Amino acid sequence: MKLLEEVQLKLVTSLKDKDLLTLLDYTSEEVQQLVELSTQLKMITKEGKCPKLLEGKTLGMIFEKHSTRTRISFEVGMNQLGGKGMFMHARDLQIGRGESVYDTAHVLSGYLDGIMIRANSHAMVAELAEHASIPVINGLTDIYHPCQALADLETIFEHKGELKGLKIAYVGDGNNVAHSLVVASAHVGMNVAVATPVGYECDAEVIAKAQAIAAANGSIITITNDPVEAVLNADVVYADVWTSMGQEEETAKRLQDFTGYQINDELVAYAKPNYMFLHCLPAHREEEVASSVIDGPNSYIFEQAENRLHAQKAVLASILA
Repeated sequence: MKLLEEVQLKLVTSLKDKDLLTLLDYTSEEVQQLVELSTQLKMITKEGKCPKLLEGKTLGMIFEKHSTRTRISFEVGMNQLGGKGMFMHARDLQIGRGESVYDTAHVLSGYLDGIMIRANSHAMVAELAEHASIPVINGLTDIYHPCQALADLETIFEHKGELKGLKIAYVGDGNNVAHSLVVASAHVGMNVAVATPVGYECDAEVIAKAQAIAAANGSIITITNDPVEAVLNADVVYADVWTSMGQEEETAKRLQDFTGYQINDELVAYAKPNYMFLHCLPAHREEEVASSVIDGPNSYIFEQAENRLHAQKAVLASILA
């Protein structure tokens, strides 16, 4: 803890022992504090000063889906904070062959200090959190991806020096990434515009809740089917794949339905000249985004991916330390 004092690291103490299922459950102040903490953790980690705040702590990491960034960043993050991340694929656990979520939650609570889960169903993750006596962190569900959104905010904050008043444009499927990005942007006072094809809009209930947060923070959420309207004068342009995991059978239809929604040189010409391009990855070049954009000078995708590590360390330290 001496090192904690030396680097003047300020944890978000109000999140101690609290779940992270969606950023809707956090206050705007808490989200802003997490962004600031993740930025500081990144800086001191690169200086070799990351304090071992989670020494002796174990995070169980349950995966129902494939993962690169989520698995590695959580495991490395726990290691850098002095703890241990334990990988568990759902098919290798009894929950993968029918053990109840209730029983699993109680059993894991006796072994672990926290659970991170990357799952198909948000309802299942919420049930796990309800019955677990230890914190549960959502590493991705069908509705939300809060850890990704925190890393997105960190990346923008580092390069723009501010968040409030900026405009971020998301073009593509109104999915879990879009939901969390809208909520996160509302918390920090960023204006956000989401452009999706008809029939692929964001969940109306999620948007309504985000609208209330945005109103309190003086920002605007725009929902449209017009990519140009969304990208116009944007400080940040964001993409995700058109076909997510579990939707592979819809690939052909989605490719047709998303015609005109590719982020390419023609579209980003409507954004500000110094716009940032972000993508949560993995990406399909020449599908949702042109190679000239994702591999161009305005792209920050790899730093964005790295920031998953530091944003999640901010969450882990605040919840588990």
